[in-house]
Amino acid sequence: MACRLVTLKSANRRSLRMSGSTSHGGHVVLDYTGYYPPVDYDGEWMLQVLRDCVRKAGIREVHAHVAQFDGSESPPGFAAVVLIDESHVSAHCYSESGLLAIDIFTCGDSDPGLLADEIHNVVVDAVPNLVLSGRGHLDRFPIKQLGAFFDER
Repeated sequence: MACRLVTLKSANRRSLRMSGSTSHGGHVVLDYTGYYPPVDYDGEWMLQVLRDCVRKAGIREVHAHVAQFDGSESPPGFAAVVLIDESHVSAHCYSESGLLAIDIFTCGDSDPGLLADEIHNVVVDAVPNLVLSGRGHLDRFPIKQLGAFFDER
């Protein structure tokens, strides 16, 4: 599997069940600099952003959790995760460094690129100096690998 950078617009990836697909899932990562919290308790705010975007995309949420780090054991920041029936959506922040990482992993019909676009739009609207420093997409479970799996059934 190779990782490649993609443009901000979604590549409209689909799952194995869709015609013309190349994989059964995808993983999109977004890396930002210049993230300085728009609100106190920004982990809770980010968790709500992730949950709202998941809901808007019509993806079923299984569980959600956020851990806010005060700097006593870990650098200040947060980790937020929304478990979805297709995998997960998460965000991790180092507040003092202005670093924010978001990752979206789906292994069903949902397009992680479209969900990444939605999350990106909400976050950049709320954080004026935020800069997208990297975006990557990795196809998960390529059809070549799954062919043998399905042939065995």
